[in-house]
Amino acid sequence: MPRPPTNREPPQPWRLTRRQLLRAGALVAAATLGAGAVLAAVRTRGYAAPPGRRLVAMSAWQFVVAQHVARRIVAPDRPDDPTIPTADAVDIAGFVDAWMARLPTRVRRDLGRFFAVIEHVAPLGAGFASRFTRLGPAEQDVVLASLEASSIDLLRAGFDGLKALVLMGFYRDARAWSVVGYDGPLVGRPAGGWRAPGAQP
Repeated sequence: MPRPPTNREPPQPWRLTRRQLLRAGALVAAATLGAGAVLAAVRTRGYAAPPGRRLVAMSAWQFVVAQHVARRIVAPDRPDDPTIPTADAVDIAGFVDAWMARLPTRVRRDLGRFFAVIEHVAPLGAGFASRFTRLGPAEQDVVLASLEASSIDLLRAGFDGLKALVLMGFYRDARAWSVVGYDGPLVGRPAGGWRAPGAQP
């Protein structure tokens, strides 16, 4: 995953005491190195991919975490605007699954472990005693903000890479282009312009 610019000053920790920071760092290291046996044992329980969904790279629990992360990262500023597609409508989690299938084995493994950190470790660091996928939207936003502003390079870089992947999955769909005022590429442009599927002429 891409690392942040080296000239960027590390932000201050988000709601972390020194003891919490050290504990979170230890858990992150354990998950990353594959030494978190307890974490590995609980992280796959109680998850189910949508019926009929055939996953190519993710496990069911990773897919569910990706769904929840994507919903918060691309949550619309105007939730009542029907022209803004949801993360589920453009199937961002499905895009991430397909993208992961093309990654080298080691990178795919590291991304999968980062999903475990989001699900089980990051909520603890943000003050929540629950899995990420069981938190409400506002609480999930706090957890993701803590990763984005973390003083731990591994967490910050992991979030930046995952956010970029989610945005790629969102803006690949023509229905999302209007959010940023983009009317589509000039190459291969239809005479009537690009339209989202189902849009009226």
